[in-house]
Order: sequence, then structure tokens, then C-alpha cells
Amino acid sequence: MIDRELSALLLERLDFYPGVVLLGPRQVGKTTLARCVADRRPQTLVLDLERPSDRAQLAEPELFLAQHRDKLVVLDEVQMLPDLFTHLRPEIDADRRAGRFLLLGSASGALLRQRAESLAGRVGYLELTPLLASEVPADLAALQTLWLRGGFPLAHLAPGDRLAYAWRQDFIQSFLQRDLPQMGVAVAADALHRFWRMLAHLQGQMFNASQLALSLGGASHHTATRYLDLLVDTMLVRRLEPCLPNVGKRLVKSPKVYIRDSGLLHALLNIASLPDLQGHPIVGASWEGFVVEQVAAHLPEGAQMSFYRTAAGAEMDIVVQAGRHSLGIEVKFSSAPTVSRGFWQALEDLRPTRGVIVAPVARRFPFRNGVEVVPVWDLPALLAALA
Repeated sequence: MIDRELSALLLERLDFYPGVVLLGPRQVGKTTLARCVADRRPQTLVLDLERPSDRAQLAEPELFLAQHRDKLVVLDEVQMLPDLFTHLRPEIDADRRAGRFLLLGSASGALLRQRAESLAGRVGYLELTPLLASEVPADLAALQTLWLRGGFPLAHLAPGDRLAYAWRQDFIQSFLQRDLPQMGVAVAADALHRFWRMLAHLQGQMFNASQLALSLGGASHHTATRYLDLLVDTMLVRRLEPCLPNVGKRLVKSPKVYIRDSGLLHALLNIASLPDLQGHPIVGASWEGFVVEQVAAHLPEGAQMSFYRTAAGAEMDIVVQAGRHSLGIEVKFSSAPTVSRGFWQALEDLRPTRGVIVAPVARRFPFRNGVEVVPVWDLPALLAALA
């Protein structure tokens, strides 16, 4: 079993909050992580709310929850019972002891709306991502495997690339045909699959709802936006907003979109092996999206991530702002990267605390003008230094 970085933070939050909500897409490892926590706490009750027998135990939630105040109660797939949140508030208020509830959710619109409910201050929220570069061996071979297969544990640990690819194709079909209906989402699976594949072809590009709607066969731009919202809510797509500093220049204001897991991106594009990936036009955008997710997972508390682009061509792939400090990141799929004039102009416009180029290299080395080329596994330390 892979030791997840989030384990220590999850235990810390459980020692402080009465409840913790652990969000993440299906099959990302939430249940495995929760059972590891349960093994450390003998007084733990685990309910899988996809099982009718477990849901039946919560037919009278006030009575059931009061009876188990001496336990850590783990509720898996909590979005299956969205009304349960209204019962959790008075129960937590009746006994605000830390570590009472661990709620696991495959994020959906219904679940995310509950975040605005009156559990504020009573629960903490964490996101479990697919496996990160910092969770696998720090060598280029392991990094290539993670990039190709993505970070869903069953795909990453498959005996070979063929089985890893088959698992990801099955995941996509299961998500569209089983998971979304279970969440109460009424969307035509074929239409959403086409839209998802279109986003894969547009990895790292600006989102244009009207253009995508036309490609869907004349659907409205509202439909394209709704589909995007759905994939963002289920934590399968990232909508990266632009950085809008007051620099007196015409700025691009549309968001960029990324398939968050590189393995799912490759499955949507029918890329099954490293030779296929390295010869595909998407390779640079795929690497960029992979790096974006590594940065997002290690952002310091309160930091913001965006991108920067002007109408005149100044561009920075990732901008991280943390208080008075900032980090400008350019992403290049080359062991000997070069950058355009737009990168240097973006550095001049934004004046970040530090600028780096992230590339598939084994160790960092100086580039010029104070900019360094760094490997992916240096990102956690660079981001931590901003805090």
C-alpha cells in the first residue's frame, strides 16, 4: 500500500475538528485511507452509504448518531444521503468532541452545496488527489509511469500498461453510466462523453463555451458550461482562472481547462503507451496539466493559483500567490528547455519572488537571469518556502 501524504494532515484535523469531510473522485483511495485511520482508532464505526443495509441504519439519524457518540463514525459516499448534513449540525453541537465524524464524498453538486450549510467551524475539508509525484520514487522512470497511467491507485499499480489503460477506460464508462445517475445527475452519458473528449483535445487551452456547444451538435453555450461545471464538481476537470493584476495591459480573462488526472486524459485520447504519448501532439499540454496538479496539491494554506496572459503575448503557465510572496512557473516538456520572449515579459510584468521552469529533468540547474530549471519533485519545497 502506498503511504499517502495526506494521512498526517487528516489525523491532525481529526484531533482538532468534530468532523472532517474528505473529498475526492471515485476510486482515488478515500476508503483505503479512512480504513487506515480506523485501524488506529479501535472505537470506529464504518458505514458505506452505497449499501442499502448501511443506509437503513440511518433511517432515524438523530437516534443513531446519539447512540454512537463514543466512536469515530466514518460515513463513506456521504453524498448518497445529502439530507444527513442537517442532522449533523445539532449532533455536533450536542457534543463538540474532536474526531467524531469522518465523511467521505465523491464530490458532486449536491455535496458541494452542503459546504455552505451551517457546518462552518464544525468540520474541516480536505481533498485527496490521485497519486502525486512526491508519493512515488523520485526517479524519471517512476515519474513517466505516473504521468502515463495517472494517479488512480488501481491504474498506477496495474501489472502492465495494457491493464492500466483498460482500467481507466472502465472507470470512464462506470462514471458516466453508474456514478452520475447514483448522484442524481440527469445527463446523457454519450453527450457528456463527447464533451469530455473535446476537453481532452483542448487540454490547457481557453474554455470557449459557444465553440464547444457547436461541436456538440448545436447545443447551447449554457449546456457546455453546465457540463464543465459537472466535471469540475466531480473533481475530474480543473478550471484554472487567470491572474488579473493591475498592470495596465489587456489581459486574457477566460479560464483554461485541464483534465486533472493525466491517465484519464490519455485514456480519453486513446493513448495507451509511452511511445504513443511521446509521439502525440498533446504531449506538451499533457505534461503541463500534470505539473499544474502537482502544484495545486502542494499549495500553501490560503495561496492562490492562476495563469497569466496578455493580448500582446506575455504569458506565464502558473502563478502562485501566497501573501507577499509569489512564484512564477513555466512548464516545458524538454530536458533542455527554451522559453519565449513572452515568459520574460511576464516576469517583468508580475515581478514574482522567484521564477522557475519545470521540466522532466533529474535535478535542478540554473537557466539565466536568476531563473532555474527544476524537476517536479522540487515543487513541494519551493511552494512551502512561500508560506
